[in-house]
Order: sequence, then structure tokens, then C-alpha cells
Amino acid sequence: MKILLLGATGRTGKEILQQALQAGINVNVLVRDTGKIQIAHQALRIMESKTLDQTALRQAMQGCDAIISALNISRTSDFPWSRLRTSKTLLSDTIRNVIAIASELSIQRIIVLSAWGVHETKNDIPFWFRWLINNSNIGAGYRDHERQEALLNTSPLEWTSIRPVGLTNFKGGKSIRTTIARNSPKPNLVISRSDVAHFVLEVYQEKSYLKQAVIISEQ
Repeated sequence: MKILLLGATGRTGKEILQQALQAGINVNVLVRDTGKIQIAHQALRIMESKTLDQTALRQAMQGCDAIISALNISRTSDFPWSRLRTSKTLLSDTIRNVIAIASELSIQRIIVLSAWGVHETKNDIPFWFRWLINNSNIGAGYRDHERQEALLNTSPLEWTSIRPVGLTNFKGGKSIRTTIARNSPKPNLVISRSDVAHFVLEVYQEKSYLKQAVIISEQ
């Protein structure tokens, strides 16, 4: 097993990277700053480049059987109106390149982290958070998650979009509730990043939820 992990320096991406290596999975990562990867491991290959660089992406995807993306639109702080650090279309621009290169390299499997509150689930989230998405820079990420999912939905790839609810840094190990049919069962409001990482890798190893978007929350 060998994956390319995008977004490995983010808070959830770090969890996915650590758990993947512990599970014996070979991991390529493509990051803008290799100094942010503090793990040294024989199964880890670190490459430095912007994810929009097609040449670097192609090299990073060589020999992989799946792509996992934990990329997100980042802001300078957690304050909802803080300025964006990345392009508003980072996710969709990156996934467009990934889809094209995956077809070249005969890679079928891709798993992306999206969010509860995109597309048909927007009316299911709490009103106050829907207001923040509509009126602050938080919304940039949600809108690009939607563009990313739309690109995957029309691609030939075996994709899975995982839509976690509100993310926490608490210790994981809790049971996970999954929701595919709209709001049934109704998800809870939080899930730990550690449990999200565990679910992502489980979906990869079991080849489950093919061509589906699944909401996850703590049980």
C-alpha cells in the first residue's frame, strides 16, 4: 500500500500521516515547506512543491495506489474574518490536476476531506454556523469543497468525499456515526481529528464508500 497525502502539515493531515505510518502504509507527501514535517520514517518520502505544480504532482503520485487529500483553504488565524492564506480555489484547482494525472498513471482511488455543510447538507447545519459560512471567510473553504466534490462526481475515479462535522483536538477512540442519506441518522456536532484520520484510513484500506459522500460525527 502506498498513498500520496496532500495537506500533511495541516492539523488533520498530521494525524492521517502519523496513523498511516503506524499502520505500515508507505506515504508520499507533497508540501510547500518540508521543515514542517517533523517525522522521519523509512516509509515516508517528503517532496517540496506547491500542489498546483503538475510536474511535482506527477512525480509524487508515481507508484501510489491512492490519493488522500486533507487540503483546506487556510486563514491567518481561526478568527472567521481573518484573511485567506491560500487561493480561494486551491482545492478545486489541485483536484483538477490530480484527476488528470491519476488517469495518466492509472490510479483509480481518491479520498478527500470535505465538510458537513456543503451542497445538500447546508440546510442541516446550525443556523449560526450557516450564517458564518455565508458572511465570513470561513465560507471560502466550503465553496471550494463544493467545487472539488463536483469535479470528482463527474470524474471516472473511485472517489470518496468525507464530510466531518466540527473538528476538535481531543483524544480520539470514540465510535463514529456515519450518515449518507440526508440527515439520517442526524449527526452530532463534533468529532476529533484523530477519529477522522482513523476513518479516512479505514475507508482507504477497506475500499468502502466508493463514489459516495459520507458525513461523520462522534456517536
